[in-house]
Amino acid sequence: MFREIRNKFLRYFTITVYFIILFFCALQINFLWLFGYSPRKQDIKLPSLRVSSELYTSDGKLIGRYFKENRTPVDYDQISPAVINALVATEDVRFYKHWGVDFRSVLSSGISTATGDRRGASTITQQLAKNLYRTRYNKSQGVVKYIPVVRTVIFKLKEWMTAIKLESNYSKNEIITMYLNTVSFGNNAYGIKTAGRVYFDKDTKALNVPEAALIVGMLKGTSLYNPLKNPEKALERRNVAISQMEKYNYVTPEQAAAYRKTPLSLREGRLEDGSEGDSYLRSAVARYLDKWCTDNGYDLYEDGLKIYTTIDSRLQKYAEEAVGEQMKTLQRRFYSVWGNEDPWYDSEGNKVDYPTRAKKNLPVYAQLVKKFPNNPDSVDAYFERKKKMRVFSWKGERDTLFSTMDSIRYYGKIMNTGMMTLDPFSGKIKVWVGGINHKYFKYDHVNQAKRQAGSTFKPFAYLTALEEGMSPCDKFTDKPVSIPYVENGQQKTWEPKNADWNITYREMSLRWAMAKSVNTITAQLTERVGWDNVVKWAKDCGIDSHLESVPSVSLGSNDVSVFEMVRAYGTFLANGERTDPILVEKIADSEGNVLEEFKAKTKKVLSDEISWLMLYMFRGGMEEPGGTSQALWEWDLWKKNNQIGGKTGTSSDYVDAWYMGITKDLVTGVWVGCDERTAHFKNGEQGEGSRTALPIFAKFMEKVYQDPNSGYTYGPFPKPKGKIERTYMCPSPRIVEDTTSADTLLTDSLSTDSIPYTDAPAEQTQPQPETQKQEDKKPEQPVNPALPAAPATKREEREQKRKQRQEEREKRKQDGE
Repeated sequence: MFREIRNKFLRYFTITVYFIILFFCALQINFLWLFGYSPRKQDIKLPSLRVSSELYTSDGKLIGRYFKENRTPVDYDQISPAVINALVATEDVRFYKHWGVDFRSVLSSGISTATGDRRGASTITQQLAKNLYRTRYNKSQGVVKYIPVVRTVIFKLKEWMTAIKLESNYSKNEIITMYLNTVSFGNNAYGIKTAGRVYFDKDTKALNVPEAALIVGMLKGTSLYNPLKNPEKALERRNVAISQMEKYNYVTPEQAAAYRKTPLSLREGRLEDGSEGDSYLRSAVARYLDKWCTDNGYDLYEDGLKIYTTIDSRLQKYAEEAVGEQMKTLQRRFYSVWGNEDPWYDSEGNKVDYPTRAKKNLPVYAQLVKKFPNNPDSVDAYFERKKKMRVFSWKGERDTLFSTMDSIRYYGKIMNTGMMTLDPFSGKIKVWVGGINHKYFKYDHVNQAKRQAGSTFKPFAYLTALEEGMSPCDKFTDKPVSIPYVENGQQKTWEPKNADWNITYREMSLRWAMAKSVNTITAQLTERVGWDNVVKWAKDCGIDSHLESVPSVSLGSNDVSVFEMVRAYGTFLANGERTDPILVEKIADSEGNVLEEFKAKTKKVLSDEISWLMLYMFRGGMEEPGGTSQALWEWDLWKKNNQIGGKTGTSSDYVDAWYMGITKDLVTGVWVGCDERTAHFKNGEQGEGSRTALPIFAKFMEKVYQDPNSGYTYGPFPKPKGKIERTYMCPSPRIVEDTTSADTLLTDSLSTDSIPYTDAPAEQTQPQPETQKQEDKKPEQPVNPALPAAPATKREEREQKRKQRQEEREKRKQDGE
């Protein structure tokens, strides 16, 4: 067809234009996969920024971000004019005159390069095309990437094409805004807003000329001109940018001279609270949303999602404060107990070489053994070599000279915790504290760690008894127990002991036995109802972990998580509705459009009567003689007839300490212990649940109740929905004894300093069981009375306070009876 053009030169020109058009079409469609990806029209109209997703509390406070590139976009009118002027003056002075490709600069750059002065000719729009669509990344390259010179030409041509498309779809102001939102400014600061915060702790609008020149100047080389690492080079580059602004009349010579004399004046800051770093909650939400993101095609780290958690910022703050206060105390106690002695002992009392075991579990150990075969001294020398490192401490991070073995020994003695609070009526998790410090202890002790539940598991045995038709007033005798059973085909016998290794031979109601956490009675009850049934009801209430069906199951011999325990206890408060807790309330896109809202799934597993009777049983920890929750009297929790139910728990050898607390609105679970299970306290006075985990719950609830804006108030548990057919009011005899009884898996009734039961009390007569109608006669819980004259010591003061409260409570009980 070209032969019809008779003019030779016109024919050659037409052929050339034709093949150029054909080439660019092939380039655009990636013909035969030769050229790699080029942005389509839809990509140009809907550019995809890699925007961080934001994590909020239920009351709208930003608490974290997810990002591969820490970026928060801003609008044009939020950017300081100084930044715009500095960028144009240094990067593309003809920005407002060209249409994406500046051929004048290309020509002058070519001439300069030919004479030995290499200069770039990329416009701001071309740089945006390269940053926004990653035109030089592997996935954007075709077969020509293997041809060195050709691939460079192809890359540049694709950037020209993309720049022209951008110019045809966006205004100059929109292009320069997109550029400033996408470009990297070093130190993991992507976009001008993040850079303004990272280097000057300022909003983008507030940046002045020297600050703008410094930030824009870094674009020449974010590492070379990084003001935090190379302040001299950064200052030199900043002054070059100021000179460019002077050259193109953005500042006067006098202003430029003054700006060049200005010091860097860096002020490192953060984008917003929670915008940097990591946390247990941030990691938990990422795990929680992993499947949702996969199913719905979203990238948590790039798609700018707004995630609204169920966490209450006030309650979270109070929980973290309570954990911090108590764990500092416990760590000092732990160090005091062991001194310079190693704390690692097994259940038989044999010393455990934990540091050597931990060393051999490190990946580097296997590498060293392979590198130094038959030379253990060289391996040991590596682990004993001192080096500078930063370690966690309760007084803040500290720099020290530690070997790897020093570090293992140090962290093997650190106590940790996990805490979760749930509103079981809505299924919303209000508090999530996965440990003492996420930077140093990544393992989440709410839903990743599983530990022996100790006596906090006993309520499932009492629940099973109620389901079998028993009542809180049914009685068992505290006496020696020997239970034969078969495990893995072997005949075994289990003989549990009480906390003080003492048997009282006293007849006790189920409520009293659960309140005092008596092992022998719990074992008898488990034998009667069947340990398989205990496992069944625990599973129905919300325990997912594998439970060995053995006689000791009710004493908490199995490992469970704080998350599971809180969910299961929530079933009792929520009128028998088992609720699957939710951590995320809703997810929105970057524009605020709601993508999905989450509701907790529920299932009725207990009757209204059974669930209310279980709450009544839990209250026994405070109301029954020797109840293991009575240490709570020491805190300001008893106003307006407030009621609290709960259960302490301590595993064998005081390795794991628990407290499960229930109020009329919330269920809270707390676990305390060392990550290394062979590290533990020596006795109940130091390490039982009432003295380790319970104070965290008490301090937390005290802070919540004392805040009038928390939304949670004092008050009694709800009255039963219907008539309670079983007898449950059967007051126990009042015995003067320690109110912070021990509560361990093997030793579970009284602490070592309590007054042991010897004989049944002769001075009091066991009242006859009462029915529901008499419940209304029950007096309110006592308000904290005024203390007498100041005692000599704080210990005496607390003892006086405890005794006075108990006497007042006794008086009210007798008046009510």
